[in-house]
Amino acid sequence: MTTLVFGHKSPDTDSTGSPIVWAWYLDHMGVKAEARLLGTPNTEALFVAKRWGYDLPPVISDVEDGQKVVIVDTNNPAELPANINNADIQAIIDHHKLVGGLETKGPIEITIRPLACTATLMYQMMGGHAGHAPDAIKGLMLSCILSDTLEFRSPTTTSVDRQIAERLAADLGVDIPSYAAEMFEAKSDVSAFSDAELLRMDSKEYSVGGKELRVSVLETTAPKIVLDRKESLMRSMTDVAKEDGADQVLLFVVDILREEATLLVPNELVKSIAEKSFGAKVDGDSVVLPGIMSRKKQIIPALKI
Repeated sequence: MTTLVFGHKSPDTDSTGSPIVWAWYLDHMGVKAEARLLGTPNTEALFVAKRWGYDLPPVISDVEDGQKVVIVDTNNPAELPANINNADIQAIIDHHKLVGGLETKGPIEITIRPLACTATLMYQMMGGHAGHAPDAIKGLMLSCILSDTLEFRSPTTTSVDRQIAERLAADLGVDIPSYAAEMFEAKSDVSAFSDAELLRMDSKEYSVGGKELRVSVLETTAPKIVLDRKESLMRSMTDVAKEDGADQVLLFVVDILREEATLLVPNELVKSIAEKSFGAKVDGDSVVLPGIMSRKKQIIPALKI
């Protein structure tokens, strides 16, 4: 049976590239494997796949009973297919906090390390095989690391992430600042997406203080493009929250170059969350949060209702 490798719903570059990387490695080690996606990738991930010569993996909505799978870049059942606990989970490779709720049919390999990117962890796990990977696989790993670290600006960045990215770039003859700028430009082009698509594009579900929150992050070098749509985005939040079974959508527009986030404030609940969580003074329908770059390290741990 072919092992399916996939990341989380609303796939970003890491959850698009890392399944391809690990499927290649499993094949390289004699295990038949194929990458899958759990949704449509963002524009940066689309750019990266094309840049390194890959067609996007097929999108699946669920998995069959007994299907062999490897889960990467998440361990949260809310971000995985509904039938995941009836699949045959072979391994979990992740860099997020342990959530709980997954069930396996037997003992499995679980690797979770405090790194900024799943691809960094995979590079470590491959050992000497990583150095012999095809350039396209190295290119995907480099892209994942630059995306998740925001070219080393994110507070999640570790020295290991930087060292491996620089090693990959040297192997490929890639200039990191130039290539990262191309990636971020692609990520910033959101003109073709509806408000609802933007709110779900890079979002994760969390329960905080008895409230179900969809926490959305849009990382961009051109925040004005998104903020010019502020009024319509805030109107759409109500429908998206209702459709997704959430109490509220939080949208953080991260300015990669200025290293700050703007939180849209459509109502009193979000105003209260902003003030309690970030010590912000909210005056109007948005608030700038200096230094806030990472959902994983700075936003989620701080959230208070």
